[in-house]
Amino acid sequence: MPVLNSPIANDKAVLVTGCSSGIGRQTAVTLSDHGFLVFATVRKEADAESLHNLGISNLIPVCPLDLTDFGNINETSKFVSDELGRRRMRGLYALINSAGGGSPAPIELMDLEEFRRELHARVLGSVAMVQSFLPLIRIAGGRIVWIMTPALIPMPYVASIHACDFAVGCVARTLDIELKPWGIPNVMIRCGGIKTPAGLRTTSDVETLLRKASPSRISLYEDALRIWEKEMGEFDKKRTEPEAVAKTVLRALVAKRPRLKYSIGHMANAARFLEAMPQSVGDRILKMRF
Repeated sequence: MPVLNSPIANDKAVLVTGCSSGIGRQTAVTLSDHGFLVFATVRKEADAESLHNLGISNLIPVCPLDLTDFGNINETSKFVSDELGRRRMRGLYALINSAGGGSPAPIELMDLEEFRRELHARVLGSVAMVQSFLPLIRIAGGRIVWIMTPALIPMPYVASIHACDFAVGCVARTLDIELKPWGIPNVMIRCGGIKTPAGLRTTSDVETLLRKASPSRISLYEDALRIWEKEMGEFDKKRTEPEAVAKTVLRALVAKRPRLKYSIGHMANAARFLEAMPQSVGDRILKMRF
């Protein structure tokens, strides 16, 4: 395992999506602290200004990058390519797909427009990023990193998040096969409970759902959602700091042969254990739990 407590002087450039807060922001800062040139993408100018104000010379805020806008993706690709050329750097060493969101809701009550945006950003947008940046990654002999949940587990009320990650997991595993001729690994960082702004919004998101949903339908789920909301409040107290994820990303970048999957965060190992079970057994356990 590489030593992580001292900066790594290198000439490698990486791009991290979703750097406004949480895992993406911490990953961008950690990698820049260890010698990488980091292109940190955000959607809003205020978030780009916040990153700029950190005063880190090798951290370059890139704005706007909205993963639902293919025009943004093309413009970002051109900017990164031009900047690498200006600095005489050889390609992009890593694309780190960190952006994501989603709100809790039973599938019957999901906001379909919100779900559509999440699917577009997490799945179509991520594929578009791969298509745009693969030529630069191939030049650098680099790798692609996917930050995601343990997506093969059908957790109630968070299907909008897990369904996207299930699809992303399929894309990552397929790319790992398709890109083998060029030695471009696809690494999945599979996160349990991480202390991020999105992860800590469960209570407010549930309250919003209870307020906005059709009274006749929300009444079918209200008792279960109240219990789940209370349990998630206890879960939130045990969430892992995002620095742990950032350090795991760093390990995956400096390893000569990175693993296909890394697990990090509260309950991540329990999720991995459930996933390893026969599907019928895992589903039965979850049905008993809920």
